[in-house]
Amino acid sequence: MTVALAAAESVGRLGEVPVGAVILGPDGSALAITGNRVYLDNDPTAHAEILAIRTASAKLGRPRLDGCDLYVTLEPCPMCAAAISTARIRRLYFGAADPKSGGVEHGPRVLDSSSAHHRPEVYGGISETASAALLQAFFKERR
Repeated sequence: MTVALAAAESVGRLGEVPVGAVILGPDGSALAITGNRVYLDNDPTAHAEILAIRTASAKLGRPRLDGCDLYVTLEPCPMCAAAISTARIRRLYFGAADPKSGGVEHGPRVLDSSSAHHRPEVYGGISETASAALLQAFFKERR
């Protein structure tokens, strides 16, 4: 999660919402280290999780990320939760909860839906304080 937080801090300095993600392969190696790029890329789907899944899939040469673990600093939104399910991520670790826009433990709880392709093991609250503080500082600066 430390690497994901560093990625979040990095994109936050560029004006992006500071969310970072890391995907580790089955052997523990980092396949992807990304941060949000919604504004930089003018792409509403360029969330850190989506970019990490794209990068890891390209590196492995396959759409399924069986045996891979995703670390992300914020609870994934419904779009990202669906992508995590479709990619068959083994474990999801996230930092801060997102009661407003989350899709895992809040909102539609996509991974608990009968239509979810796969449900990874989910561990929330990892480095929660640091993740939340980064987001709060970012939004406080803009208000």
